[in-house]
Amino acid sequence: MTPTTRRIIVKASVATVSSIAASLGLAVTIVPLLGGVVDGNAWLMCILCPLLIAWPVSAWQFRQAERFREARNEIARLHRELVEAHRELSAAHAAAVEKARRDGMTGLLNRGSFLTALRESMAGGGEGALLFIDADHFKQINDRFGHPAGDDALQSLATAIAGTVGAGDLSGRLGGEEFAVYLPGLAADEARLMAAKILEAVRSLRIDVAADRTIALTVSIGAAVQTGGVTLNELIAEADEQLYRAKTLGRNRAAFALDVAAVA
Repeated sequence: MTPTTRRIIVKASVATVSSIAASLGLAVTIVPLLGGVVDGNAWLMCILCPLLIAWPVSAWQFRQAERFREARNEIARLHRELVEAHRELSAAHAAAVEKARRDGMTGLLNRGSFLTALRESMAGGGEGALLFIDADHFKQINDRFGHPAGDDALQSLATAIAGTVGAGDLSGRLGGEEFAVYLPGLAADEARLMAAKILEAVRSLRIDVAADRTIALTVSIGAAVQTGGVTLNELIAEADEQLYRAKTLGRNRAAFALDVAAVA
């Protein structure tokens, strides 16, 4: 016998006993007032009627109540599962969206996501600086030490860049060995300081290319400072031009449009 069945029997029995007691109480109270006599047949009817009517009706009602309670509990369980499934689905969706925004090798924003974030940040107006960062002589690393060493170098560069800029800054990989950083709210002087920090962070890197061999890295940086009325395309073009200038000046340096000489 299941606990539910046992509970229904107990409740129905209690209800039937109560019904018999009420029937007997009414009989001994009302019948004499009406001039009648409570005899053996009356006592029998006061007991049999509740047994034949109250017990099955009560059992049916209590069974329906149990079914309703079970259905309600099942609905509550399904609701909890649905809420949990929705939470997991939302988390999975957010993770998928975030993963789609990231470069698979470095974990930085990919090109499309970086440019979208840059456009949104520039829409607010104000000052800011865009830095294009390109690894110097990177092809030689792949050619001399293999692509695994090149991958390690790219990951180390990304870590150095992300570890240097602030939490509110944007950093991304544009493709190949080219990275970009956008520094919202920074004027030219502050951007120069950040560029110098990135240069130094990269210079301090050492990449293991063999059991007893490490190599150093340097980057060239082209910078463009956002001013009023500058469009996204103009800012990108300026940063690209300054990156080319830093390369032609000897690499391992940062170049700004208003520099008299590149910042080494």
